[in-house]
Amino acid sequence: MTDTHLTAPTRFVEVEGARFAYRRWGNPTSGQPPLFFLQHFRGGMDHWDPLMTDGLAAGREVILYNGRGIASSSGTPRTRIEHMADDAAAVIRALGLGKVDVLGFSLGGFQAQDLTRRHPDLVRKLMLLGTGPRGGNPDSDPRVLEVAPRPVPTVEDFLFLFFGRSETAQQAGRDFWERRHQRVDQDPPSSPAVTQAQVEANMYFLPKLDLNAPFAHLHEIKQPTFILNGANDVMIPTINSWHMAQNIPNAQLFIYPDAGHAAQFQYPHRFLKHAIQFLDE
Repeated sequence: MTDTHLTAPTRFVEVEGARFAYRRWGNPTSGQPPLFFLQHFRGGMDHWDPLMTDGLAAGREVILYNGRGIASSSGTPRTRIEHMADDAAAVIRALGLGKVDVLGFSLGGFQAQDLTRRHPDLVRKLMLLGTGPRGGNPDSDPRVLEVAPRPVPTVEDFLFLFFGRSETAQQAGRDFWERRHQRVDQDPPSSPAVTQAQVEANMYFLPKLDLNAPFAHLHEIKQPTFILNGANDVMIPTINSWHMAQNIPNAQLFIYPDAGHAAQFQYPHRFLKHAIQFLDE
């Protein structure tokens, strides 16, 4: 029986005193490197969309991963994005992988950028979804600070944070919510310590590294890069995706209409077409 998003077992690898949870399935004979997923604020392996993960797994292996202290992983949660990126690199090497493609969403996109900059030998291609650069525009909707940290997010919270405002967009969000709860043995929720650590990590990520050339660090990313956002991202303003596309030398930018922070979840079939073309070409 072939594993899927709903059936792939949770496995563990021990690295530097922590036990990291991951799930791995897909097509190992494709000739493509595995696609390694880095998740959003507080998110775990069950916050991905099965349509997205299984659709991508048809052409390559996919690896979902919980960082240090997140959900089913052990250890003290990291408070710096660069340390999260180093953990991800250590896990990739511990799995015996010399090269991966990397997909980072939101805070996972912060990590994906640092993983690529700090460990360029590990990354073939980079995908940045609903995210922004160090020193980017931090002007999120004021309600985000109220809604995002809630201990138990509701479907209404996800609709506000992740999706467009039209009824079509909101229905796409409700459809996503149903899909993401289909797995029976779900990851445990992340602890309050994860929330606090990741808030602190975000604060470290906000200041510009160089006031005169705030995005110069992005020039270090040489890998082909796929950037996606919705037209109105209330969490990480969409203009940040433009800044990344302008400063990563080999980047291409997609903006989906009537969409928010999680454009890939609102338009899963459109996203799969674009993502597969990017990874295969």
